[in-house]
Amino acid sequence: ATEFAAQWIGIRGFDSHDEKNEKLYPQFAKLRGAMYEESVRFFEHVFRSDGRVLDLIDADYTFVNAELAKFYGLVGQGKPAGSQKPEAWWRVDGLKARGRGGVLGMASLLSKQSGASRTSPVLRGNWVVETMLGEKLPKPPAKVPDLPDSETDTNGLTVRQLVEKHRQVASCAVCHDRIDPFGFALESFDAIGRLRQKDLAGRPIDTRVVLKDGTRFNGIGGLRNYLLTKRRDQFVKQFCRKLLGFALGRSVELSDEPLLQQIQKDLKANDYRLSVVVRAIVTSRQFRYHRGLLATKSDD
Repeated sequence: ATEFAAQWIGIRGFDSHDEKNEKLYPQFAKLRGAMYEESVRFFEHVFRSDGRVLDLIDADYTFVNAELAKFYGLVGQGKPAGSQKPEAWWRVDGLKARGRGGVLGMASLLSKQSGASRTSPVLRGNWVVETMLGEKLPKPPAKVPDLPDSETDTNGLTVRQLVEKHRQVASCAVCHDRIDPFGFALESFDAIGRLRQKDLAGRPIDTRVVLKDGTRFNGIGGLRNYLLTKRRDQFVKQFCRKLLGFALGRSVELSDEPLLQQIQKDLKANDYRLSVVVRAIVTSRQFRYHRGLLATKSDD
C-alpha cells in the first residue's frame, strides 16, 4: 500500500505535503498524516481481504481516526466501544450517502490534485484520465495564461467558469474537453478534500457534467457510476498494467499484452477479485523469468 498504491495514485510522501495556504486551511498540516494513513489502510484492507479491483472506485467504506472522522463529518459513526485513544482507527460504512466512497472521495487525493489556495478541476480531471484510465495526453500549448491562484480573485467567476473559458480556445479544447468534466464532477470538494456547497467567495458549486458524446452525470456519484459502467474495462486494464509493471520493476511492453488480456478475462469470470491478478502475475513467465534473472545477477 505504501509502495504500489501510494505511487500509483500519486500520494507518496503526502504525509509531509506542505503546499497549502496556511491562512485558508490552517487545519491541513495537522490532518495530512491522517489523510495519508486513511489511503494506506484502505488499500491494505482491499488487498488483504481479497477485495475486488472495482472496490477501489466503488467501496462504500473507509478507515478514520478521531481527527479525520471530525473532518469528514463522521463523528460517532461506526466507532467501536473502547476506541477512546487518540491513535485509534476504525472502519466507517455508508460513505456514498455522505458524498464520498472509494479513492475518488479521499482527502489525500483531492488535496494533492488541487492548488495551494483553490481547487483544480484540470489537475483532478487529468488524474482521472491518466491515472485511472491510462490515457496519454499531449503537453499543453505554450503561453497558455495561468488561472488565478485564489478562488476569490476571479472577477466574479467561479473556478469552473474560468476553466471553461480555456475550452473556447481550439488549441486548448483538444485536452480540456477530455479532462475538465471529470474535474468538474469533483468540485464539491475544496482544496483539502472537504465537502462544500459553495466556494470561498460564497458562490454555489456546480458539479453537473455533459461529456462530448452527450453522456450526462452529476458529482462524485455520477463519475463513479460512469467509470464503473462505461469505462470499467479501461480502468481494470490500467490497474492490471500498473500492478504488473510494479511487480516486474519495469515498464509494461507490447509482449505483455497477451498476459494482460488473460488477466482481464479471468478477473471478469471471478468477480474481479484481487487474488486473481496477483496469482496470474506471480505465476507468469515474465515474473518467474525476472525473478530468476535477479537471482542469477546476485550470484555473480
